[in-house]
Amino acid sequence: MMSDHYPRVRLYSVLGGERHSLYIRESVSITFYMRRSHREIIQQVMRCLEVYLRAIGPQVLGWYVDPYSGDWEELDDKGWAFLRREMFDEPIAQVWLREFAGATTGYEVLYHGRLLEKNVTSALSFILPTEYLEAHGPGRVRELALELAAELPFSSGHGGLCFNFPESVLGTTGAIRDMSFRYPGLDIPGVHFDSLSIGTRVKGVHWLNFLGQPVLGALGGAAGLRERLRSPDTTVQELDGERAVVTLGEWPEAGDLEQGRTLPDYRELAHVLEPWLYMDRGNWSGFSDEDMRRWERRFLD
Repeated sequence: MMSDHYPRVRLYSVLGGERHSLYIRESVSITFYMRRSHREIIQQVMRCLEVYLRAIGPQVLGWYVDPYSGDWEELDDKGWAFLRREMFDEPIAQVWLREFAGATTGYEVLYHGRLLEKNVTSALSFILPTEYLEAHGPGRVRELALELAAELPFSSGHGGLCFNFPESVLGTTGAIRDMSFRYPGLDIPGVHFDSLSIGTRVKGVHWLNFLGQPVLGALGGAAGLRERLRSPDTTVQELDGERAVVTLGEWPEAGDLEQGRTLPDYRELAHVLEPWLYMDRGNWSGFSDEDMRRWERRFLD
């Protein structure tokens, strides 16, 4: 099934002059940033992993990265036992789970459990292929995001379309530069580096926008935020713990500047959140200083 809401992105690595494995594709990311240390949130993170596995099936994730060797290892019973020991015994944690070691299929989990320092933030990200979105519908994906959010003491978070690629592979972002400017609703994720400096700021505008403190309080709470947003397809839902989620339409949208689809509801929210947007990341490979400014302000200028 093909969607009218976003493009199919399929970029393959080349080995020996021939197409090899899929390494960049469009997917759905559900990501949360938490101003908490790893030890404070480990129980909630493990419950979220259980929620995600129930949604996709317990056998879908098959590989993990060994945090010591950096090699891919099979996620069998022995692998799960190793990961649980690491998660509960260590003061920090880095977890990367995937369906296949050598291909980007759209099923992934990334977790960076940090020690708290200035603007350092623990981060948890769940990836779904757009085929899951198309098979189950956007309502089910939103329900999943809300179920995950209910477990976590997030400062901010988001759910929506992204370019899905292995963040650790250098030079990858250069391949998506032109597409990133054409399709503003496709986020370029960078959970590892963003979690080192995002603090309580907000990483851009997405289909689902989870807002906690202090940003939501500065906006006057859910009621104050609702007064500022006039798009008929935008909803503001209050959540427990003085938090809220802003949903921009029924489906996540990539937009398409070549077709005049500029995502006005995304732009409206961006202007409301501008003082709190996270915009001081370093340059990606293939992006100049001006490119970075243009991409970060794509819903503002």
